[in-house]
Order: sequence, then structure tokens, then C-alpha cells
Amino acid sequence: MGSDRGREHGLPRERAKERSAAPAPQRVRLDQPKPKRRRWLPEYDPEAFGRTSEEIARFLGTGRFIVWMTVIVVLWVVWNTTAPGHLRFDRYPFIFLTLMLSLQASYAAPLILLAQNRQDDRDRVNLEQDREQNERSIADTEYLTREIAALRMGLGEVATRDWIRSEFQDLIKELEQRRVFPEESEERDR
Repeated sequence: MGSDRGREHGLPRERAKERSAAPAPQRVRLDQPKPKRRRWLPEYDPEAFGRTSEEIARFLGTGRFIVWMTVIVVLWVVWNTTAPGHLRFDRYPFIFLTLMLSLQASYAAPLILLAQNRQDDRDRVNLEQDREQNERSIADTEYLTREIAALRMGLGEVATRDWIRSEFQDLIKELEQRRVFPEESEERDR
């Protein structure tokens, strides 16, 4: 009966053997994450891109960038006004220079905004950590204030050195009075 298994389903014996030799389809495991799907667009690390954009934005905000940009523009203008005609690549209205400066500005603005957004995120995290630290400090201060108040109240009930001295002095005076006037002290005790 086992050999007729393929015939039961309308398959010849060879196909039944191939089917039984083929690996079984894998079960779907719900306790494990799905494998990553294949993407058509290339993947990039947003942190690396963000760090690079911050470095570029920091450079764009320096005096060194302004000096280099000024040197390039001056060399560009001098070359295209004083060089022989066949070596000039951008004639007087300097349209190509304008295009290059516009291209540089169109890339610089989003990079600066991206760097500012990342800085805002860092500032927000730091502010939240500072707020939590302040709350912990306030709670600690309130706890210590309560403990100090409890200690003061406890010390109010404890005999201090000055109080004990005054009690001893009163007792010494009373003993001296009993020695000097023994009859008065006996009447007072009754």
C-alpha cells in the first residue's frame, strides 16, 4: 500500500519519490522575527550620514571655509578675465560660477538643518536627563530636610550639657542651703 501512495494522488512512482525526497517546506515560526525582506533601494546608516553632515555643517560655519570660498571665487574671476580667450571656461557674466555657488548653497542648507535637528535631539535628551537629575536632587533634599527636622526634635528631648549644668548648680545650691539652714529645709521637705 505504501508503494501505491503516488498512484493514489494520480502521480507516477518517480514523481512520488521525488516529492518524498524533496525537503518539506519550512514551518512558519511565530516566536522568531521574520527574515529581512530584500529592498530595492540601497540601505545606509543614518547615524553615519548624520555625523558626516554635522562635520560638513561645522566646516561650513568656520572662517576657514569663508577664506577658501573667497580664494576660489577670486581665482575663478581672475582666471576668466585675464586668461587667454581659448583657456577661459566661464565668460563675463560668470553663469557657471553662479550655478556652482547655487549648487553649493542648495546642499549646504539641508546639511545645516540636519545638523541643527540632531543638535536639538541631543539637547532634548540632555534637558530630560537634567530634569530627572533635578527631581532626584529635590527628593533627596526633601528627605534630608525631614531627617534633620526629626533629629532636631529628638535633640530637643535630650538633655544638653547646659541643662545638666544648671540642674547640678540648682542641686548644689539646695544642698548648701540644707547644710547652712537644716531646719528650714526639713520643713520645706514636709
